[in-house]
Amino acid sequence: MSAAIVTDNLTKRFGDVTAVDGLTLSVAQGELFGLVGSDGAGKTTTMRMLTGIMDPTDGSARVMGHHTVQEAEALKEEIGYMSQRFGLYPDLTVLENLHFYADIYGLPRRGRDEKIGRLLSFSNLTPFGKRLAGNLSGGMKQKLGLACALIHTPRVLFLDEPTNGVDPVSRRDFWRILYQLLREGVTVFVATAYLDEADRCNRVGLIHRGRILACDTPDNLKGLMRGTILEVRTPAPRRAALLLREQREKESVGIFGDRLHVVTHNAGETSTAIEAILRGEGIELQGLRAIEPSLEDVLVSVLEGENT
Repeated sequence: MSAAIVTDNLTKRFGDVTAVDGLTLSVAQGELFGLVGSDGAGKTTTMRMLTGIMDPTDGSARVMGHHTVQEAEALKEEIGYMSQRFGLYPDLTVLENLHFYADIYGLPRRGRDEKIGRLLSFSNLTPFGKRLAGNLSGGMKQKLGLACALIHTPRVLFLDEPTNGVDPVSRRDFWRILYQLLREGVTVFVATAYLDEADRCNRVGLIHRGRILACDTPDNLKGLMRGTILEVRTPAPRRAALLLREQREKESVGIFGDRLHVVTHNAGETSTAIEAILRGEGIELQGLRAIEPSLEDVLVSVLEGENT
């Protein structure tokens, strides 16, 4: 299968700051690719270069064969882009926003209403066509933004943290829509800080300080995990974490909601020690078991490896 996105040493510097550092990757047509990293990792800058909005300092990128700098106008016909602050007009209705973007992309009037009708149905917005965009919920605004980005039937869709700040139910709805797009052959490149969302992707690139630390399928990335993860359940996770960090300095202790993840190279010895430490401080231990790593565990592990 031919590549939809190819980058070669893609680099962007702002003065003395290197936001994206020698990024080289290839995304196949029809693939769902996740670029995963924390705020400031370089995700948005990468996406702006791939969509032709920003020129790289060094290196190059091609999307559907189009050079992102030399063929920026042709590129726009092939892609849809939904930025973190997608430009919906709050004083226009859902339908008026869709017609506005249709005008921007020069869609002919003939067949336009049918296309908009399909997008409204596709995004479950049909009952809200006359509602002002400013009166939509966060999840519905994201769906409208996606519908506007799809108005010209792009072959590659770029999404920059599309579910940031959206409730869990709306996040699930949004991903259901993305899977439907994949079935229709659209290539999806999504930047996200949600590691659980990255698990839904065909492949994931972990980016940190502008550099790709690892790029593979979610399952293969989990194989990069150094050591075993012990999940500790206790009604006092923060107090327990503080104790374990003080007394088990060689092990990584992270808080994941109401549970702790302790990374160890000797699960048996560490389990015994954890039980003794918590019991000694009168902290109830509700559960202790080895678990499969999440992508968040892997990212923490890889970053710790970078810093040692």
